[in-house]
Amino acid sequence: MNPDFVAMLRPFLKFAGDQEIRPESRLRDLGLDSMREIELLFAVEDTFGVQVPDDKLVDSTFETGGGLWAVIEELRTPVGGERR
Repeated sequence: MNPDFVAMLRPFLKFAGDQEIRPESRLRDLGLDSMREIELLFAVEDTFGVQVPDDKLVDSTFETGGGLWAVIEELRTPVGGERR
């Protein structure tokens, strides 16, 4: 996962403390609730210049740090494979 993503994610995880946020880290276990999830969505879109489509606004997208980062990477990389 991108270090900028991890730094952006940390304030939304009230139970993360100083522990390492890894791809398999479960965001709900680290304190992401539904209100913070909405705020996180806006932060992701602003920070990474993406727009998360409705079909990606599901629980599984926000289950783990790695899962959310995979969605961001997918949205940042156009079909031709070059990153924006």
